[in-house]
Amino acid sequence: MRLKTKLSIGIGFLFIAILVSGILGILSIRVMKHDARMILEDNYETLVYSNNMLQLLDMFMEDSTSVPLFEKNLKQQEANITEPGEAAATEAVRTLFEQLKRVPGNDSLLSLIRQKIYIINTANQQAILKKNHIAEMNAKNFSNWLMIIFGMLTLIAFTLAVNFPGIISEPVKALSDGIKAIVNKDYSKRIRLSQKDEFGDLAQAFNSMAEKLDEYEHSNLAKIKFEKSRIDTIINQMNDGIIGLDENRRLLFLNKVAEKLLGLKETEIMGQYAPDVALHNDLMRNLLQTEGKEKELKIYADQKESYFHLDIFNVNNNEKVIGQVIVLRNITPFHELNEAKTNFIATISHELKTPIASIKMSAQLLSDTRVGGVNKEQEELVKSINEDANRLLNITSELLNMSQVETGHIQLKIQPVLPSIIINNATNTVSTTAQQKNISLRVINNSYNEKILTDPEKTAWVLTNFLTNAIKYSPEEGEIVLTTSIEGATIRFTVQDHGRGIEDKYLPRIFDRYFKVPGTTEKPGTGLGLSISREFIEAQGGQIWVESKLGEGSTFGFSLPKQ
Repeated sequence: MRLKTKLSIGIGFLFIAILVSGILGILSIRVMKHDARMILEDNYETLVYSNNMLQLLDMFMEDSTSVPLFEKNLKQQEANITEPGEAAATEAVRTLFEQLKRVPGNDSLLSLIRQKIYIINTANQQAILKKNHIAEMNAKNFSNWLMIIFGMLTLIAFTLAVNFPGIISEPVKALSDGIKAIVNKDYSKRIRLSQKDEFGDLAQAFNSMAEKLDEYEHSNLAKIKFEKSRIDTIINQMNDGIIGLDENRRLLFLNKVAEKLLGLKETEIMGQYAPDVALHNDLMRNLLQTEGKEKELKIYADQKESYFHLDIFNVNNNEKVIGQVIVLRNITPFHELNEAKTNFIATISHELKTPIASIKMSAQLLSDTRVGGVNKEQEELVKSINEDANRLLNITSELLNMSQVETGHIQLKIQPVLPSIIINNATNTVSTTAQQKNISLRVINNSYNEKILTDPEKTAWVLTNFLTNAIKYSPEEGEIVLTTSIEGATIRFTVQDHGRGIEDKYLPRIFDRYFKVPGTTEKPGTGLGLSISREFIEAQGGQIWVESKLGEGSTFGFSLPKQ
């Protein structure tokens, strides 16, 4: 039976019960009202008329007005004859009353009239008793029927009240429990309902859904387990240390390399709060403190000092961070290669200085007339040899400086120095080159004899490098302005030229090693001068920068702290 049919039957029964109770109540009231009306209208009124006539008979001889009143009550009684024998007695009263009117004061007639009136009273009193008995029987019957019907309706209503809510609530509760189980990923939950209604259909649909979810979960679980096993294998085979954290910074996994670096086992710290682990592990503390930054770490591993590059990645899901992955990339082989390269460059540069010096000495001797004369062509060749030797000497000097920078062996002799000393040293070095292109060097020294804390040799080298580049890229008969100024606790040095300038897209890379601005027609260098300059200035606690506009020239500058 469908749920709609059950609800219709239940509500229909309540409607019928209310209707039947109402009809029976109204019917019983109407019957009792009718019985009471019959008693009152018929018999009771007759008794009133009869008693009035008896009283008037007593006053018949004394009061002349009693005759019309008697006549009136007699007529009313004649119109209200309802019981057997009442008509004959009333007719006899009429006959005797007519005789009495002709013979007033006849006692025998009065006596006969009273007898007939008593007969009428007796008949009506008996009728009242009879009708009252009938009314009582009717009331009793209606009461019994009402009690029987009310009892049956009450019993049925009680049965419905006890069982009908269960028809609704029990399936709803079963479905609610099933849904809660599904929410908690318990896909083995099933609902057993024997009802052949909408709830039964819903239970079957729920069971089908749970079965499909169970199949999907098991198939997905197996697939996820397989994928996890494969990913774990890949991660553990990597040479990089990998650490996984959830959104609450609890440890999810470590690969073998990370276990070795941290000196911890994954099984020992799985699920622990990472900052708690960091309290007793220096490397973990270092990793968490550098969160959000890229950093190179030196860690003792594999019986030697190893180098790792730290990367921290956020794991996002719908723009929400659900975890982090910390990757320690092993860059030790690159460090070893770089160190070998640096040592090789330092060795080669150092070894090249001696033959280059010999070449320069030989060129100078060839230029000396005391050794012997040379023709003009030979003089040009000697001059070219001298220039190339100077260029090679500059390149080897830059390579040696770079090897010092890369190995961290920069030896600085910091001392208080007047900026004018550094300016004079640099300008004297480049004066000959500037004169060859008719370029004027204008110096504006606003340092007011304040001293800077610096290595004068290294700083003069940087300023010389700036001036050399400015001369190289300035047009002939141009001007280069060297300016010093005080800014707070530092002194600024700037070199401004009016050459062709540098495009904006190249400015961020201008101080990178081996970088050369594309499109330059001048004789190319090593691309190390500006990079070494930055290393020298920053090693002394200073800053270096460049400003340039294409077609207007460039301004290179650096600042160093005052004494």
